[in-house]
Amino acid sequence: MIAHVSGCVAAVAPDGAVIEVGGVGLLVQCTPGTLASLRAGERARLATSLVVREDALTLYGFGTDDERNTFELLQTATGVGPRLAQAMLAVLTPDALRRAVATEDLATLTSVPGIGRKGAQRIVLELAGRLGAPADVGVPVTAQASAAGPQWQEQVRAGLVSLGWQGREADQAIAAVEPDLAAVSEEPGDVDVAVALRAALRVLGRP
Repeated sequence: MIAHVSGCVAAVAPDGAVIEVGGVGLLVQCTPGTLASLRAGERARLATSLVVREDALTLYGFGTDDERNTFELLQTATGVGPRLAQAMLAVLTPDALRRAVATEDLATLTSVPGIGRKGAQRIVLELAGRLGAPADVGVPVTAQASAAGPQWQEQVRAGLVSLGWQGREADQAIAAVEPDLAAVSEEPGDVDVAVALRAALRVLGRP
């Protein structure tokens, strides 16, 4: 298992980031919140999880060990694969997931695209007591991310594409949520990437 990678960020792409380690560029799939914290040319350390399939070896990267551990535990639930586990962490923090499972908060779990009521019930049943207890101090439900300044649209678009949507769909969702996000931002372009992503996911999740 590759527990973490540390090196220079060679590129931040729609499907993740390329981290140069020992002269080799490793493509690491990341949530939009993690991507927003990476800058090309700067060094970074990501906790990682290697997912092995018959036709591919995919490396997933996370800002913290807690996110990585939660990602792996989520996949032990029936019907939760790496893409859905990554989508869950794109919308919710690990502690928000622990709280939702512990309190059987199906509404929070079904806010993640791809999780219906039955799926949420199954996750609660199978993961109860396994994700650990939520912290006593309240934390925001949405995953935290640094503001991406004028490039937040690109980060959200990259995240949506990495989660399976077409570029055109991502652009339409961003255009739909941008006015509301701009209205609540303290400064022009000062938009929290994770908040923007969740808003876009809600638009895409509509029937």
